[in-house]
Amino acid sequence: MQIDGAAARGGRSTHCTDARGELINVEEHAQGSDLDRAFREGQRDAIQFAFQRWSPLVYTVALRSLGSVADAEDVTQQVFVAAWRGRSGFDPERSGLQAWLVGITRHTVADMHARRARERRAQEAATAALPAPTTDQDAVSGVVDRVVVADALRELPEPQAQILRLAFYEDLTHSQIASRVDLPLGTVKSHIKRSLRRMRSGLEVSDGAPG
Repeated sequence: MQIDGAAARGGRSTHCTDARGELINVEEHAQGSDLDRAFREGQRDAIQFAFQRWSPLVYTVALRSLGSVADAEDVTQQVFVAAWRGRSGFDPERSGLQAWLVGITRHTVADMHARRARERRAQEAATAALPAPTTDQDAVSGVVDRVVVADALRELPEPQAQILRLAFYEDLTHSQIASRVDLPLGTVKSHIKRSLRRMRSGLEVSDGAPG
């Protein structure tokens, strides 16, 4: 089957030639046996004409059921791909091509709804598997303390900040810290004492500040 230029451009007057080379009016035979047989035989122009004629119908059925333009476009493409690949199962004696395409559309739309349901269930399961935010008061207080200490440490100059980080976060002794930062033990102790006094003072000022 050969479709003329008007058909390719979506024109209203469309003619094509059948397998015998005879000119036929596809508007007259659109739902007739000629196109059905041409489609089943795998003539490429038949799928082109079928798509031009019935893709709006397939798209509309899908859009009304799914409510999504993107999904309706996806279904339309899937329907014609499935129809072309499965054309050997199309029996023009049982139903016309339009009815066959509508049947494929209904199955494809149902598959799309099922896929949506599976995705929704998977999303709900993933959400349910997430641990709930902790409400343990000790854990909350611990987090707050770490945030406050970290903020106070940022206000200290070096090497005092480094010395306190080693004490707080790595739990090193004064001697170990002195060895790590290569300073006398007495200097490390002095830094710690002054830094703690400074942090305490800063936190007291912060607590007394108006909110």
